[in-house]
Amino acid sequence: MNEAFTSNEVESPRLSAEMLLAHVIGCDRLRLYTDADRPATPIERAALRDLVSRALRHEPIQYLIGEGWFFGLQFTVDARVLIPRPCTETIVESVLQHARSRPGFGGSAGESVLIADIGTGSGCIGIALAKHLAHARVVCTDVSADALAVARSNAERHEVDDRIDFRQGDVLAPILEHAACGQRGALSYLVSNPPYIPDVEWDTQMGRNVRGHEPEIALRGGVDGLDAVRQLITQGPPLLRPDGLLLIEIAASTADAVRELAHDERLLSSVEIVNDIDGLPRTLIATRSHK
Repeated sequence: MNEAFTSNEVESPRLSAEMLLAHVIGCDRLRLYTDADRPATPIERAALRDLVSRALRHEPIQYLIGEGWFFGLQFTVDARVLIPRPCTETIVESVLQHARSRPGFGGSAGESVLIADIGTGSGCIGIALAKHLAHARVVCTDVSADALAVARSNAERHEVDDRIDFRQGDVLAPILEHAACGQRGALSYLVSNPPYIPDVEWDTQMGRNVRGHEPEIALRGGVDGLDAVRQLITQGPPLLRPDGLLLIEIAASTADAVRELAHDERLLSSVEIVNDIDGLPRTLIATRSHK
């Protein structure tokens, strides 16, 4: 299986093979090594052959097993939502670092911490933040009702659904209409992994495991990739409290344009573009000024 995946350019071939086999057998990956002599049943072999065939057609492994990992948490994922990726964890890490270093932002008892997660998809960002900020409340939005259904199930799975409000709508519309979030200065954090892929990159650079499998509506950001990003930068800052953070995942190719947009927004300060685990400029982090 590993050789077939390698020759067909399946992403992370060894890991993918182990994930499929562990899924079919119903064990964790470590068990594959500690119980290597365990024979597969005919049903398991048939199921594995089917999954391998689909993987060789570049259907994402996470969709095949129905699971994806993010910030140490396991999430239910399928073709209704994007697959959570390590580069997006920068947003969660940055919020937690900020929250722990500033009084009033830590989400402890007596502190009012309100977070908006725009384009939540599987809910991975909002849910991870709710898990680590025990007294924070989160509003997760998405234009897709199907995606929100997945996010709700993940919130229930991680037992944070009592502190998360799910709203359907495009970009900031559900937040602006929200009784708690729509007020000036209401949010401590505005976070988003929006559609940000420019058209030219979609046409020339997207891998076979993305195009035709992951939801296009959650990926394509218009001609320059900034349709949603631009709205977040220009309309989001008034919703943040002073010293609150705006964090947006972006395409590396648009980093300079995003930085310029953020610098032009008078309510933002301390604008920076942070590199992801691959050293690419992928996350805008900006602070709401005291103006």
